[in-house]
Amino acid sequence: MKILITGANGFVGSAVLRLLIKNGHEVCALVRPGSDRRNFDGLDLEVMEGDLKDTGSLERAVIGCNILFHIAADYRLWTPDPASMYATNVNGTRDLIIAATKAGLDKIVYTSSVATLGTNKDGTPSDETTLVTLEDMIGHYKRSKYLAEQEVRKLIKEIASPVVIVNPSTPVGPRDIKPTPTGRIILDTIRNRMPAYVETGLNIVHVDDVANGHLLALEKGHIGESYILGGDNMSLVQILEYICANQGMKPPSIKLPHNLVLPIAWVMERIANITHKEPRATVESVKMSKKIMFFSSDKAVKKIGYQSRPGIEGLDDAIQWFNTQRYE
Repeated sequence: MKILITGANGFVGSAVLRLLIKNGHEVCALVRPGSDRRNFDGLDLEVMEGDLKDTGSLERAVIGCNILFHIAADYRLWTPDPASMYATNVNGTRDLIIAATKAGLDKIVYTSSVATLGTNKDGTPSDETTLVTLEDMIGHYKRSKYLAEQEVRKLIKEIASPVVIVNPSTPVGPRDIKPTPTGRIILDTIRNRMPAYVETGLNIVHVDDVANGHLLALEKGHIGESYILGGDNMSLVQILEYICANQGMKPPSIKLPHNLVLPIAWVMERIANITHKEPRATVESVKMSKKIMFFSSDKAVKKIGYQSRPGIEGLDDAIQWFNTQRYE
């Protein structure tokens, strides 16, 4: 059995890749030319170059494969070129799923996100059934992932694409080479660049548990179903206090109103448009933080046997990795 993975050099993708190789599977990674491949170091795998915006490369990649893990996505909370994000996340996903279906692959695991799901106004955990619309999506990343998931659901119905959908929450842990927006929060905190915080909440999960959830979705997930792969619901201040305690630091004590941070983020984005360097705060991230993003993984636990360790273990491993790799 040959398995194709997109995004295998990324954070979640590399965790899935390592688990598949550990379990003895033959794996081919589809990566963009010139992409960062440090997460492949020491691993035995086939690498094929392609791009989600190049349909021909996708059609070539699925030939001879039995399984597809589509994990790749343009994950940024700020982009100077939103059209490119939609081309990758929406059009690229649709084109890849169509190519895989036409090639006769047995099963596809598509990595969506809890960003596509609804949240409860009272802060209680939401699940796969919580109502949500496109109008609820804040920013281009969430909108693009929402639209991509809708495209996948259409293909399941219209051309019988054998897709199982997983919705990871907020993964943390080792090999976050970019780093992700959440990884940046951890890194900024341990480097004493987080003097204040806003009131919000996240569902924190170890990236290796998310990887295991992907394999469970392959083995036990039902086509057309979606499964939240999450961990522990934690407020941002709890996360920051834990990170600081781990490092023997004083946690930030200033809580800023969201509406005070918004104009600061706006200015940072204007500067980023000139410098072409991603801003530390974005209007999208501040607006997103107004919602408490707590989720329940009960369905995945009951239906596919998903389990997760305490979220703080993911924070521990992320801190250790950033320090070992000497990230600044």
